[in-house]
Amino acid sequence: MKIKNLLILLTFIPLIMNAQNFEKDVIKSLNKTTDDITITFIKHGSLAFEYKGETIYIDPVSAYADYSKMSKADYILITHDHYDHLDLKAIELLKKPSTKIIGNHKSIEQLKEGIALRNGDIKAFSESFIVLAVAAYNVTEGRLQFHPKGENNGYVIGFDGTKVYVAGDTEFIPEMESLKDRISIAFLPVNQPYTMTIEQAIKAAKTINPKILYPYHYGETELKTPIEKLAEGLKDTQIEVRIRKME
Repeated sequence: MKIKNLLILLTFIPLIMNAQNFEKDVIKSLNKTTDDITITFIKHGSLAFEYKGETIYIDPVSAYADYSKMSKADYILITHDHYDHLDLKAIELLKKPSTKIIGNHKSIEQLKEGIALRNGDIKAFSESFIVLAVAAYNVTEGRLQFHPKGENNGYVIGFDGTKVYVAGDTEFIPEMESLKDRISIAFLPVNQPYTMTIEQAIKAAKTINPKILYPYHYGETELKTPIEKLAEGLKDTQIEVRIRKME
C-alpha cells in the first residue's frame, strides 16, 4: 500500500517509566514546529500519552499501575463503564483541579463529572489537542451484549497533524471505513470472546491503513490470543505492527 503525506518519523525508543517497568515509544516528528508524542503502554486497555507538556490517560485502572506514583492527568479519556476501563480510584489519584475527563455517557453518569461524548461528537480542547468519539461495539451473534451499539466510545485523538485511533472495545465495524488513510497510529483490541479475532483485526487494519498498528487489550481472558499471527497477516502491507507488553 502506498503511504501518502508522511508527516512523522515513527521510531521506537525503549524507555522505562519510573520503577513500574512500563514500555514507552517516542514518536518522532519530522515537523520541527511540533513536539514528539510519548506513548506509555500500561496494561490491557490502559495507555498514557505525553504531548507538549501535557499528559493524557486512556482508561486508567488501579489493578494495572500505581497511579499515585505517576504524573497527574491533564486529560482522562474513558471508553466505557466496564470495570477494566472505568476505575474511580485511579481517576481520583490522577486528578488535579484542571483535569478534564471525557467519556461515554454511562461513565460520566457514574463519575458525576466530566464531558460526555456520543459517537460522532468532536471536542477541540486546543489547537493542538482534539478528540473525536467514534463507534465501538460487537457485531457477532452471541456477543452483542458485551458492547451494544451506540453506548461506548473509541477515540480519534488529534495531536496537531498526527491522528491516533484508540478503538476501545469493538469488533471490526463498518464505521472504520471512514478512517481509511487518516490514521497515523492505531490501537486495536484483540481478545476473545469480547473484541476482535485476529482475522477481524487484520481486516480492520487493512481497512484503516495506519502507519503503525499496536494490538492492545489482549490477554486477561480465558482464551489466549495468538498475537504473533497479526503481524504475519499484515506482512504484505506497509503497516508496521508493533507488539508491546500489554498483558
